[in-house]
Amino acid sequence: MGNNIIHKLPSQPITIQSYPKKAIRESVPSSKSFSQHLEQASTAQTSLKISKHAGIRMDQRQIDIGPDVWEQIGEKVDEAKRKGVNDSLVLIKNAALIVNTKNSTVVTVMDRKEAGKQIFTKIDGTIIMD
Repeated sequence: MGNNIIHKLPSQPITIQSYPKKAIRESVPSSKSFSQHLEQASTAQTSLKISKHAGIRMDQRQIDIGPDVWEQIGEKVDEAKRKGVNDSLVLIKNAALIVNTKNSTVVTVMDRKEAGKQIFTKIDGTIIMD
């Protein structure tokens, strides 16, 4: 057999830091129920996204929608989503929007006059906000 040399390393003590259980429990607030946390998380994602196509259409057609109306639309889209709607036609005073409720995304936008001459297909819900 060859000249094998084995070097032993000195063992070093391993220190484990333990955190007091009381400190961990205090960091988690227990005043809210699970359903309250769930509702808060779901309402935090109410903002609508506007697709590139919808943004271009809004600019071309000079459609202006205020932030308060966007918030109302977002709430109604969330409600429609909870009821199982996948794609929705949203009618407001000055515009008609097609919204994919699964992704909370505005797919396209047109003014109400133009919408009056259209046939809308592949939608399974309508939100009227006059």
